[in-house]
Amino acid sequence: MSSEQYDVAVIGGGNAALCAALSAREQGASVIVLERAPEDKRGGNSAYTGGGFRMVHHGTADIKKVVPDLTDDEIARSDFGQYTAEDYLDDLGRITQYYIDPDLAETIVKNSFDTVQWMCGRGARFMPNYGRQAYNVNGRFKFFGGIVIYANGGGRGLMELLYKSLDKHGIPVRYRTQASELVRGAHGVEGVRVRCDGVESVIRARAVVLACGGFEANREMRTRYLGPGFDIAKVRGTRYNTGDGIQMALDIGAQSYGQWSGCHSVAWERYAADFGDVEQPHAGYRHSYPFGIMVNSEGKRFVDEGADFRNYTYAKYGRVVLQQPGSFAWQIFDQQVKHLMRDEYKLRGATKVQADTLEQLVEKMQDVHPQNFLDTMREYNASVKKDVSFDPNIRDGRGTTGLAINKTNWANTLEKPPFEAYSVGCGITFTFGGLKINPESHVLDMEDAPIPGLYAAGELVGGLYYFNYPGSTGLMAGAVFGRIAGREAASYVRAGAAATAA
Repeated sequence: MSSEQYDVAVIGGGNAALCAALSAREQGASVIVLERAPEDKRGGNSAYTGGGFRMVHHGTADIKKVVPDLTDDEIARSDFGQYTAEDYLDDLGRITQYYIDPDLAETIVKNSFDTVQWMCGRGARFMPNYGRQAYNVNGRFKFFGGIVIYANGGGRGLMELLYKSLDKHGIPVRYRTQASELVRGAHGVEGVRVRCDGVESVIRARAVVLACGGFEANREMRTRYLGPGFDIAKVRGTRYNTGDGIQMALDIGAQSYGQWSGCHSVAWERYAADFGDVEQPHAGYRHSYPFGIMVNSEGKRFVDEGADFRNYTYAKYGRVVLQQPGSFAWQIFDQQVKHLMRDEYKLRGATKVQADTLEQLVEKMQDVHPQNFLDTMREYNASVKKDVSFDPNIRDGRGTTGLAINKTNWANTLEKPPFEAYSVGCGITFTFGGLKINPESHVLDMEDAPIPGLYAAGELVGGLYYFNYPGSTGLMAGAVFGRIAGREAASYVRAGAAATAA
């Protein structure tokens, strides 16, 4: 069995992994990246994202630092607002019901803007997120929900640029290489056992960074930990996140952490394939529900579609859809909000029906109780606060009154044909349970002591998200802890080398 020697081995091929590799390399370490996927499917879940980054900023001057080619016209017609550290911490706490690890939360927040700037220096390019995070109202865009920028080309564009940066810095990537076991020695973790094309080998490394995702693509694990029904959920992203990194660390005494029964799950195309398509990663999104209503097979509404901006509700509503009879729902819209609906509704593959009357619409929906649906629509339309102005850029307070489940914002009567309905199921993005780390990205054992030579970043870090998730925090947290993990791993290697020399 052959072996190789590096200072730092990074397991995984997404945003967190590549940030770790680049960070370790800039500290002078020799680095190898081990990616389970083949080259054409590289990038982990990061390649499937919209590329949004939730970061602290204080207005136009900060945005220009990370979007240097922002034009005068864009500045003139944009209200970027600000998103302070206090805002960010409040959102992280509120959305996770204050279960989030406070030290990790502060680490994300205080490093967010600086990390995005650092990524710009590693080849990443960012743009203002018009259309998804700001709507054109009277010729002006007002950003909402704490997110202003996204990576040029989305997640896939980000990964292409970061892989180019790996090439530039001479960091090799080993594809189709699955890590199976961490190698421990007298001084801690000293490498990893891998399998490539059926052949096992050992990669010797003085430090290892785990950044290979959660267990959402492992049908057995997600059913065991997330609960009944999750065996039939669709996986939005990569098929390669099967919990390997988490299990390897647990096997050598790492501490499990976070909400193992929780996950990021969304309303997703009902008849989507079992795994995401990196060529069309957003085709299954159905995220315009705040501007319509959702009904289940009984023809009844079951959530407050306008409870908050999409960024703060979408990651928990997939589970709610899964819990409905038959584990599906329908989203209903009319022509008043057609111009606000996201582009993915127009893509081929959507389960869509359209009709000029609600009676005809429910006939085409087939699997929905027709009379209940018509009663729901009549009651909903009668309950809308028509005296409150509709504004998609703010929590407008245009809700309903008198319903069992009121809609809090963005309530419009559904009365302008043709009507459209889209069928959705549950799409799982990533799992919340994982490994316990400290703010320096060291993996901790059962006594909260760092395991020498072992670091972690990305979606396998536990303790960040509970019950829900504030949109675009994942890439930000992955980049922050990836950068820290790479730096700390390289520092650990240097310290070991110095001690040996002495």
